[in-house]
Amino acid sequence: MPPTPDGTVPHAQRVARRFGTAETITASRALLAIVARSMSEALEQVTLPQFRVLVVLSGSDPVRMGALAAEMGALPSTFSRVIDRMVEGGWVERVPSPESRREVLIRPTAAGQQLVRRVTERRRDEIGRVLDTLSEAEQLAVGEAFALFADASGEPPRQDLLALGL
Repeated sequence: MPPTPDGTVPHAQRVARRFGTAETITASRALLAIVARSMSEALEQVTLPQFRVLVVLSGSDPVRMGALAAEMGALPSTFSRVIDRMVEGGWVERVPSPESRREVLIRPTAAGQQLVRRVTERRRDEIGRVLDTLSEAEQLAVGEAFALFADASGEPPRQDLLALGL
């Protein structure tokens, strides 16, 4: 409900927003704990920025170094060192571009893909265990609430995220 013509926000809307904000913060803490637990093993092997690289690369075709750096919000020269360490660790590999001999593409190795899969599976399993404590109607309500929240926040559509391996 938008503000009234005089710019005030109706009392019911203010109360709903306070309640919604408080409950969303509580739920986000619970989800953050699940995310942290699901990633704990992975973060013993790679850094969080390196894991983000693996997530972006998983489920996509090999990516040009410059495009990947831009996606990660990094400078190509600095990002090249990150990729060097990931290559040394066996998480990604450089491959020649079929279109240009000057271009180098980056793709995850089998180990890199497996790391992302394990984290995703752990997260899915733990979320499933939480949802299993709810009734079917409550599970649907949670799903609908999260879908509304994701839409309102501008989260990309699910099919776009699947293309990125998220």
